Amino acid sequence: MDQHYEFGTPMGRDRKTNDHDVILKARRQLDITGVKQVESFDNEEFLLETVMGFLSVRGQNLHMKNLNVEQGIVSIEGKVYDLVYLDQNQQDKTKGFFGKLFK
Repeated sequence: MDQHYEFGTPMGRDRKTNDHDVILKARRQLDITGVKQVESFDNEEFLLETVMGFLSVRGQNLHMKNLNVEQGIVSIEGKVYDLVYLDQNQQDKTKGFFGKLFK
């Protein structure tokens, strides 16, 4: 069976760089793997570049609990309101719509 997703790290092998998981616990603790870099952050929004695209995390009193650049792991604590993946195709459509609306 051809599997694209591997749970955890198999014994004796490093974690694949294309794994990307988002684990949210009680809307207060967020663990993200597959993070390439943290683009920007403040107490209301984090913008992360992941192996699956840009991820925006919005909320209240957000702060970074853990950052492991080598393994691509970020842990965020605070009240999480939403998680949004920013795809280039979606941005173009949205920009076009709002561009026409607010000319």
